[in-house]
Amino acid sequence: MTRQPKGRLSLLEAAFVMARRDFMAILFSRAFLFFLLGPLFPLLVGALAGGIGSQVRDSVQPPSLGVAMSAAETERITATYTRLSDEMGVRLPVLRVLDEGQDTDAALADDGNNLGAILTGSLDAPRLVGTQERIDRWRGDSALLVDAARRGNDASGVSLTLQPITDLSGSDRNQARLLTAQGAQVLLFLLSMLLAGMVLSNLVEEKANKIIEVLSAAIPMDAVFLGKLFAMLAVSLVGMVVWGSVGGIATYVFADPVALPDPAVGWPAFIALFVVYFSMNYLLVGSLFLAIGALATTVREVQTISMPVTMSQVLIFFLAGLAIAQPGDTIGWIAAIFPLSSPYTMLAWAALEEGWAMHLAAIAWQALFVALFIRFGAQLFRRRVMNSGSKRTRSDKATRWWNGLRA
Repeated sequence: MTRQPKGRLSLLEAAFVMARRDFMAILFSRAFLFFLLGPLFPLLVGALAGGIGSQVRDSVQPPSLGVAMSAAETERITATYTRLSDEMGVRLPVLRVLDEGQDTDAALADDGNNLGAILTGSLDAPRLVGTQERIDRWRGDSALLVDAARRGNDASGVSLTLQPITDLSGSDRNQARLLTAQGAQVLLFLLSMLLAGMVLSNLVEEKANKIIEVLSAAIPMDAVFLGKLFAMLAVSLVGMVVWGSVGGIATYVFADPVALPDPAVGWPAFIALFVVYFSMNYLLVGSLFLAIGALATTVREVQTISMPVTMSQVLIFFLAGLAIAQPGDTIGWIAAIFPLSSPYTMLAWAALEEGWAMHLAAIAWQALFVALFIRFGAQLFRRRVMNSGSKRTRSDKATRWWNGLRA
């Protein structure tokens, strides 16, 4: 009994084989390890720069406000300063008590005193001595301090009964959700720009080595493009899981817990939508990069042709950011409908507004354009590249390669 030959794989089956090949080849390569370590170096440099800057700021003491009055009035000034600063939370300049009758010009000129201005005279006739810039900055604080010292115990004002609430007010909740929306957009943009270029570099490399011609002769070009896109998307998701796990552990160990503002749809749904919209944005941008790879033959051409697409991503990010400020206006709806800005806009709306219907419609709309971009890129690549070379040679190589891959 003879064995029936297997038929040609369908588009999805061939795309799955292609995706599995690229995913396994990248995931178990040494380059992927360095790729995972890549974002850690800017974070390390930023942390070191922030630590050094903090030490520099701490080593430079802010200028002090000197007080040169009589002993009794100086005591009233210091007591009032303590009451205003500690009990009422008023932010005042650092206070420094000087000797009574000390020469103000000499005290200001002495670098060791670190004085910005000196409050002298008396409470009835106070004088603020210093540069014009410093006087303009501290005149209000000095007047408040002198007036409170004149009134003595009455300066504390009305005694209030404090009654805190656990939930945020409406305005505070809206402001908190706005910060969540902006932060999610920035994170989505950075991850997309960092990860989307992988699919382009992989395609150009295989194109230069003539591997892509063998692939296209064995399976449909749509399957090649689709497989490469989903393989790189899977690799990107693995990278996000690794970075998120490391960042979460580092935050838990080295930083104090921070209560992030809750998005409108809740954190579980918001995280799920973030993954979905990142996937859609990655597939949209990645399909554009694949189309660019069809036009380019060298790395230099890739850099030249991809520059407009990269810069346009910045403009699209700005458009989506503007849609947050005007969610119900024309700009907001344009940003939500335009496929390349739709993931950014809808992710921000998930933080600001409740409901799932608009997200389901947006995901279907974005998936439609992913399919169109993949189809356009595959046809463009087929016209630009696949017409060159010997068709018989490519077919023989493709048959041997495909049989080995399926085995």
